[in-house]
Amino acid sequence: MKRASLSTKQSTVTVFASPTSWIESDAVTQCHQVAALDGMLHVAAMPDLHPGKGAPIGAAMASRVLYPFLVGSDIGCGIAVFPIKLKRAVPARLAGRFPDLDSPPESDDPAWSVVHSGIPGGHVDGLGTLGRGNHFVELAKIDTVFEPGHAERLGLDAGDLVLIVHSGSRGLGERILRAHTEVHGAGPAPDPDAYLAMHDDAVRWGSLNRRLMAARVAHALGTEPTEPIVDECHNLVEIRDGVYLHRKGVAPGDGRDVLIAGTRGTHSYLVAAHAGPDANYSVAHGAGRKMSRADALRRGKVKHTVEQLRNTSVGSLVVCGDRQLLFEEAPTAYKRIEQVIGDLVDHNLATPVATTLPLVTYKTPDVGYAEAKRGRRSRRT
Repeated sequence: MKRASLSTKQSTVTVFASPTSWIESDAVTQCHQVAALDGMLHVAAMPDLHPGKGAPIGAAMASRVLYPFLVGSDIGCGIAVFPIKLKRAVPARLAGRFPDLDSPPESDDPAWSVVHSGIPGGHVDGLGTLGRGNHFVELAKIDTVFEPGHAERLGLDAGDLVLIVHSGSRGLGERILRAHTEVHGAGPAPDPDAYLAMHDDAVRWGSLNRRLMAARVAHALGTEPTEPIVDECHNLVEIRDGVYLHRKGVAPGDGRDVLIAGTRGTHSYLVAAHAGPDANYSVAHGAGRKMSRADALRRGKVKHTVEQLRNTSVGSLVVCGDRQLLFEEAPTAYKRIEQVIGDLVDHNLATPVATTLPLVTYKTPDVGYAEAKRGRRSRRT
């Protein structure tokens, strides 16, 4: 086990990863560039660290100064886990029943029943939609349970089904960041309170968006929505002990239950997080990219067919009508989730509670699955 800790102008950078973990030098360089910013105190990088646009992804950054660009445009992005009850979970039968999450729900959609109060920021555009990139909605089952007592407290047991929803604040967060950068670039927020008021709306919006999508999917699969047992945001600013703690692709790790996403072709891990101040009270949020999207697209077209990417090695199905996205988000474009979890355990940041195994992972609407569903209906009639 190795923890690298270096000082930059009185601030420190710590990378919580083993020597065998895949950590790009460009990502570490970005961490040190952030550490050199005025007011920065400590940068804690997780084992899923990888380069981002101007700032690292997979890092928690503590500063006396608030920097909106360190959080980015997808403020409030996070992962929620919802229990779901289905009589039979046959991926081939369920894949074509997922709703079109590129389009907002109709006004009479029963999923709206989960919206109990006003919409944060009054921002309706995009509510109930997923977005692109690494966002997904996944039907999964609880596989291995490592901590039965903890899993039982969450109401989970091996074989149970869950919906995992990974999404953020869509156009709202982008609008907030753009309003700042058009005037101040990568500089600090001139009025932190004003920024945080908008930021908090985006965080609440992202959480509501995950609930609304989970409800849409539940109804489409013929069951009732449930409340999330986990819902942790990994793009946000938290004020802690008078310091601005920026999280970009890292989840709160101070006594929280966190779903750390693998890939659509691997397990994900539900963990009990117990990270302390040296890790900026944070844990990893996923496997982390090891290839850029351009590299994943180029290499993937040589190694994989579209059909191979729609049918994973664990027996699950991927609903994604965007072929380029299929290659960009291929499991091989990501680090090994087992290595990421192992590093967190070795550094005493988290304890695995259970794994989830994907059954159907939804990315974008796929005409092929919809046609197959219509074909099954016509044969029955």
